[in-house]
Amino acid sequence: MITIISGTNRPGSNALRVAKYYRRRFKEKGQEANLLPLTELPASLIESDLYGNRSEEFARIQELVTKTEKFLFVIPEYNGSFPGVLKAFIDACEFPASFYEKKAALVGISSGRQGNLRGVEHFTGIANHMHLHVMPLKIYLSGIEAELDDNSNLHKEGTVKFTDEQINKFISF
Repeated sequence: MITIISGTNRPGSNALRVAKYYRRRFKEKGQEANLLPLTELPASLIESDLYGNRSEEFARIQELVTKTEKFLFVIPEYNGSFPGVLKAFIDACEFPASFYEKKAALVGISSGRQGNLRGVEHFTGIANHMHLHVMPLKIYLSGIEAELDDNSNLHKEGTVKFTDEQINKFISF
């Protein structure tokens, strides 16, 4: 099972738009994928779900994460790295059942020129520590506003080519 995680809890984010695009492309290739936007995290996550406590709201999310074999993370740039809510989410998930010896693909996005290269590399270090195997082909989408059309599709030929390559490799990873 594949789960795509939109790595921010910002409503209407470009990360969610990109995550939905990836989900559509997986489906077009005959591969179902779940979508987990971090907007679905309980508001009380830090108070109720860290350090072994579990809210009923998070238990549903934990079940999805535990069943997932492959994760695709869409990681927006926040202050030169990735959103703190993504780290809080990782910390709230059970260890090792959530990520240990599973697989991941990473997509960085930013309004700037780097496509969140630094944040994706920061996240890769955390993934390595958790024994979450990261596929070598990472995608960095810079100037994300220009990459997405009005229907939330990536539309630039080169971007579509590289994201399709990543999707195809991730399916067989």
